[in-house]
Amino acid sequence: MTNLQGATVLVTGANGGLGAEFVHQALTRGAVKVYATARTPRTWDDARVVPLALDVTDAASVAAAAEAAWDTTVVVNNAGISGTSSLLDSDVTDVEHVFATNVFGALRVAKAFAPVLARNGGGALVDVHSVLSWIGLAGGYSASKAAFWSITNSLRLELAPQGTQVLGAHLGYTDTPMIAALDVAKSDPAQIVASIWDAVEAGQHEVLADQISRDVRAALSSPVEALYPSLA
Repeated sequence: MTNLQGATVLVTGANGGLGAEFVHQALTRGAVKVYATARTPRTWDDARVVPLALDVTDAASVAAAAEAAWDTTVVVNNAGISGTSSLLDSDVTDVEHVFATNVFGALRVAKAFAPVLARNGGGALVDVHSVLSWIGLAGGYSASKAAFWSITNSLRLELAPQGTQVLGAHLGYTDTPMIAALDVAKSDPAQIVASIWDAVEAGQHEVLADQISRDVRAALSSPVEALYPSLA
């Protein structure tokens, strides 16, 4: 398990609704410092928050962030983009753009910060997935989250010997700017993030942060028609 009391946390995509919630709740739980990263970092009104420029698609930017945030003990791989909703109606380069952030960007962060976490006692890596990791309803985005989920499962095994907890977090529609235009039921970001931090502190490997994630996860052992009724 990883105690946030006294932790130094780094959050990617910290400008967004979910990212900002990770920052605020980490401080509430006792983190002494939070690196709030984004391509263009915002200002914060708390001296414990350190704005840090980080473009997860740029290797030099990630390396510089890992050097600057040398004291990090918990990394939250939260940065992501929405992108293509259909594979057939999108250019392959558009799908590659989604993968560049959601898959390879997240992997780049994990690789850069793995030795940082090791030097600081192991700590934790939190990978923010989606219920769409398990159900292909959003084209390239779903595919990218499925790939990210697989990467997390591999990283969990590879980082275990150095004592790093790797938590995969799954969630459905959450009330953030990314999906503000969608007319669907949305979870409260505060509740989602609280569930994720609870799982980190409990030493868990995976957290299903809302009911839809729990329902879809449970259906994975059923015939494919259970997830895709239109195929029946």
